[in-house]
Amino acid sequence: MAKKKSKSNTEHKNEKNIARGQEIVSKHPLFEALFEEVYIQYEEMPLKDWAYVTSSGNIYINNEKNGQPDEWAYVIAHCLLHLGLNHKQPKEHQDLWNIACDCYITKFLAELKFGQAPREMNEPIFESFANEEKLYERFTRDGVPEHLKNYSTSPGEADFFISNDKDRYYFGGYSKREFPVLFAEGLSRAVQSAIRVAGGVDSSLSGSAIKTQAEKAKAWFMSSYPLFGALASDFNIIDDPLVCTRMDISVAAISVDTKEIYINSSVLMTDEEMRFLIAHELLHAGLSHATRRQGRDPYLWNVACDYVINGWLIEMKIGDMPEIGGLYDPELKGLSTESIYDRIVTDIRMYRKLRTFRGQGAVDLIETKKTDFWQGKVGIDLDTFYRRALSQGLSYHISQERGYLPQGLIEEIRSLSQPPIAWDVELAKWFDRMFQPLEKIRTYARPSRRQASTPDIARPRWIQQSGEEDGRTFAVIIDTSGSMDRVLLGKALGTIASYSIARDVPLVRVIFCDAIAYDAGYLPPEELMTKVKVRGRGGTVLQPGIRLIEEAHDFPKKGPILIITDGECDRLSIKREHAFVVPQGAKLPFVPKGEVFRMK
Repeated sequence: MAKKKSKSNTEHKNEKNIARGQEIVSKHPLFEALFEEVYIQYEEMPLKDWAYVTSSGNIYINNEKNGQPDEWAYVIAHCLLHLGLNHKQPKEHQDLWNIACDCYITKFLAELKFGQAPREMNEPIFESFANEEKLYERFTRDGVPEHLKNYSTSPGEADFFISNDKDRYYFGGYSKREFPVLFAEGLSRAVQSAIRVAGGVDSSLSGSAIKTQAEKAKAWFMSSYPLFGALASDFNIIDDPLVCTRMDISVAAISVDTKEIYINSSVLMTDEEMRFLIAHELLHAGLSHATRRQGRDPYLWNVACDYVINGWLIEMKIGDMPEIGGLYDPELKGLSTESIYDRIVTDIRMYRKLRTFRGQGAVDLIETKKTDFWQGKVGIDLDTFYRRALSQGLSYHISQERGYLPQGLIEEIRSLSQPPIAWDVELAKWFDRMFQPLEKIRTYARPSRRQASTPDIARPRWIQQSGEEDGRTFAVIIDTSGSMDRVLLGKALGTIASYSIARDVPLVRVIFCDAIAYDAGYLPPEELMTKVKVRGRGGTVLQPGIRLIEEAHDFPKKGPILIITDGECDRLSIKREHAFVVPQGAKLPFVPKGEVFRMK
């Protein structure tokens, strides 16, 4: 009884997979017309055989054969191609003709990338050839290659999956319509469908021509939601569970460089949840979250971005937030991504346990390992393109009155649409705040030499008030560890020296720090560019240099500190006004309280 029950379960499973394979074939535009004119039925046959087809349009399937839906789709398509390619031709050597036809169909399906060839058909069965007629002539003239000799006499051998002794055609059958005509109609439909695929209407010709749930959500944004329409049109949807499994993607992820959105279709979601998910990933790209990270922890930055994005999407009422991977906290409403990041890094242990759409502890914003990947290429880079697409979408959305948008999202999109301020310009603004222009007064104490011709006329000149330069200085703490790049260090010192001279700073206190602090004393700004000698090049400990300045009796109590480092330093405690100059992409091991200027 147990064996009989097991056999029944196997038959049920096979028939279910066969039905799913038929569905795949019936929905493909190339085979749709052919499939409607054939009759599929089960027949007992050796377990090594899969199926055979007759010229009248009957396909007999071995339901004892255990195969996956894609494999059954491949087998049925093979049988249909025998009909569509008009292989019911009497030949002198019928067995050689059958082998030639099978070789051609195997090549055709491989180039079409349809279905999944069973393991017996993993390797190509013959080198390149024009068509089955040419191959048949070659077999007749030169004989069949060794690995094909047993093809017609030993069906089901490792190289073949069709029951070849029954794969020959029985002539005299008929159908309501000519199969080659139906195949020609299928080719026409396939071409039209390929054009729609290129236009983003259909999903793929490798399986079903019907749009997937993710493709439907993408199409909805392109047709009904202008804010995301331009962004959505530029991304390809990859909803293959196997690909997502290999990439450890639990629900979804996005790659801004390859223009791909990955959706794990094995996770069941409603249409509204899918719209929310697509919009979430598109905002990652449009709001430049990859470039704005600037050395921050990738996972915690992703969490901060998710809180902001999900809060806006809930306010906009775009679909429903999926339960798996959705992060939302109403207490964080109105905060920027940078502010939320600074908050969550204070409790890393708790936030490390959160789950993004990619998975626990994973980042759904996939970045390339190369830095400045698009720098120097012709045209605008991808980041600029995405920001521009989102900005144009905002203009269309508002002009067409398509729905409510949070004010925070509008402000962020508009701010990102402006070109970013260069780091040296931001540093110049910092100098302007720290050092106000010196007030000048008129004096008649010393006549100008221009009065030599008219000594009777008194002419004033502008001078600075005495004592105004006292205390007009700042400290530069320079990280001279071995990891610090000399070129960047020279670039930073040159920029600082130029701004110091332009703002009438007479002296700069310079301190070099590696394992210990070296006090170089007060130097004129000009010497920062030419005569300063870097000391150290050992480890990195900056706190002694900070302490030296804060305890120095000859340094003004309100004098600011400018710290040049690559971020590979200790945690700092600074009690006075300060700022950091770091290379772009560098990460500080703490939340900075002062401004951070990132050199390119």
